[in-house]
Amino acid sequence: MQNLTIALAATVLLTLGNVADAQTLKGSRSSMQRQHQEAVNLGYTFIKTSKAVTDFVESGYLVRVSPSRSVELHNVSYPYVRPSVKTFVERLGAQYQAACGEKMTITSLTRPIDKQPANAASDSVHPTGMAVDLRIPSKGSCRTWLENTLLALEGSDVLDVTRERNPPHYHVAVFPQSYETYLASQSRPQPQLVSGSSTEYVVRRGDTLSRIASITGSTIQQLRAANNLRNDLIHPGLKLQVPTGTALASSSTPASAPRVNEVAAMTEVTHQVKKGETLWRIARRYGITTDVISSQNGLASDFLQIGQTLRIKTSLSTQ
Repeated sequence: MQNLTIALAATVLLTLGNVADAQTLKGSRSSMQRQHQEAVNLGYTFIKTSKAVTDFVESGYLVRVSPSRSVELHNVSYPYVRPSVKTFVERLGAQYQAACGEKMTITSLTRPIDKQPANAASDSVHPTGMAVDLRIPSKGSCRTWLENTLLALEGSDVLDVTRERNPPHYHVAVFPQSYETYLASQSRPQPQLVSGSSTEYVVRRGDTLSRIASITGSTIQQLRAANNLRNDLIHPGLKLQVPTGTALASSSTPASAPRVNEVAAMTEVTHQVKKGETLWRIARRYGITTDVISSQNGLASDFLQIGQTLRIKTSLSTQ
């Protein structure tokens, strides 16, 4: 039964648009540069010393990953990562344990620059807290499941995975903002097209211009032109005109129910940063993403000062 469960799970992952077929575990110089650039874009610090790791933990920028029924840590000197990376580890571990009946093993998390191994790349993102090294499973079926899962997530552009040879392990660089957006999109009903009256779409948490274009049958260029957008930056509550003449409704709406346009009102609050708070935690509290807060407040990085005041706009949806 366990082998059947693993086989079915692997089949499902391979069926999702054959995403894994389009990806690779080989890694490349360009993939390392992409990881590095993601960290730079987020304003992440490349931590230099063990003392600095402790400082980042005390400030709340790094959080502890603890052993659990689905995750074990093997010789991990610094069991800390960015908060969204911890979420990734916990979710993947639980899924792996359910599929394979064994724990997922982590061999490395955050590593300060002065503790990097000699063969580490100079632009490695381990010092930022956004990388995870996973042991390669000895069971072929579990190895297939894990590789297909990681490749499917890479296909969703939420991480970059490489199978390293010396020593053997999977190096996974998680892209925190993309992963948060991915989780938000997984946690709400998927919308469907509804023929008819309205051409207005109200942006929801986790939406991107690309996703809206896909589900409305339009293009990014059409949406930009119809709404006078200079770039792809959108926020929850923003009302977009869709040039296709279609409206959207939740997939949970009965077919016989009347179609009612969604209306979202924006409310602005001020938040004063408290000790231990991070941008990620504040974003979770208000149900938005970190890039939205950064955009609304002109933040160049994820660093916050105690007592700093943030202006936060959120949407209150009504129907």
